[in-house]
Amino acid sequence: MLPIASRDRTVTPFVDTLFTAGSATCVTGLIIYDTYTHWSFFGQLVILGLIQIGGLGFVTMAIAVVTFTKRKIGLSQRIVMQESIAGPRVGGIVRMARFAISGALIFEGAGAILMSTSLIPRFGIFKGIYFSIFHSVSAFCNAGFDLMGSIEPRTSLIHFNDDPMIILTIAFLIIIGGLGFFVWDDIKANRLNWQKYTLHSKMVLTTTAFLITAGTLLILVIEYNAPSFKGMNFFEKVLNAFFQAVTPRTAGYNSVNTGIMLESSLSLTILLMLIGGSPGSTAGGVKTTTFATLMLNIVTVSKRRSAIQIFHRRIDDSTLRSAVTITTIYIMLFFFAALSISVVDGFTMLESLFESASAIGTVGLTTGITPGLSASSKLILTFLMYFGRVGCLTLIYAIATSNGPELSKQPYEKIAVG
Repeated sequence: MLPIASRDRTVTPFVDTLFTAGSATCVTGLIIYDTYTHWSFFGQLVILGLIQIGGLGFVTMAIAVVTFTKRKIGLSQRIVMQESIAGPRVGGIVRMARFAISGALIFEGAGAILMSTSLIPRFGIFKGIYFSIFHSVSAFCNAGFDLMGSIEPRTSLIHFNDDPMIILTIAFLIIIGGLGFFVWDDIKANRLNWQKYTLHSKMVLTTTAFLITAGTLLILVIEYNAPSFKGMNFFEKVLNAFFQAVTPRTAGYNSVNTGIMLESSLSLTILLMLIGGSPGSTAGGVKTTTFATLMLNIVTVSKRRSAIQIFHRRIDDSTLRSAVTITTIYIMLFFFAALSISVVDGFTMLESLFESASAIGTVGLTTGITPGLSASSKLILTFLMYFGRVGCLTLIYAIATSNGPELSKQPYEKIAVG
């Protein structure tokens, strides 16, 4: 809210700054004001700092501080760290946090260097370097904040939709950031030896590849002759279809005008936004492994098997229960938030569904209605962004009280479903 944070040196209203800070910390990308034209260099640095902390996770950053100060980390602290970054085990959690931070800096640095080859000739050396760093961090952390308002406010990457260097660099930063720290570690340890990968890594990689491929083909077919792809050649259409399939995985950038995309494309984008990225990553959503577990359960039921099986491994029932719980709560919050926004502000249900999916999935895409939201709708979306970033189970475990171990079980009785 400080006057120094805005270009015109005025105090930005509290609800708007809360929304912006929440969007940055939860690496969402929904904005009330254009990032470049409203916020000063100081304000942009505050947003960038929140994106970096929110992307890597507060606890991961805290581990870095603790290790630099050479302090001992006890078992209880390690358990908290494990839960915060969705670690499969407590052992090696500090090493993993260090690996996540160093890996993030390497990828962000490489992305900035690649983008600078296109941005420096366009904006000059100092502005080009700053823009390259800002967009590399924002893309890797799946935040979606951009400074392209220097060309035209609220256009994201539309003016670069014919530039493969920018589009592909940001797309791959989004994908890498959305895979998760544990998948990186697996790839680093086992290289291209697929058989040695953990079941988690195999599910993340196959589900991510399927969603991006299917999303690209569907968007290309739906939008091929639509206004959003007008004036593009075949290569540019494929490039932008690929980008528009990647960005709903909680990134928030757009290379075409989302507001003029067809309803079928918007509906597909909503689905991709709700699925999101992978556990232990910079992304939000219900996560790829949750989606994969639910789809595998359909196969299991249809084949009348007793357990979910994939890659010669079984997935236990507790994982399925968690997946069902997460998805149910996400859908309920997503729908009722959209209903509230539609009733309060008078937007169409599709626009409201798109906005609430973007918030709870920590994506940042919009059909253009964000600046016109009322204060109550902004607060609803701020809560959804926080919920989507912290995680459904984390909040449940924090709020719920444990009654201790289950000492007895009630008798079974069947009911009819379906």
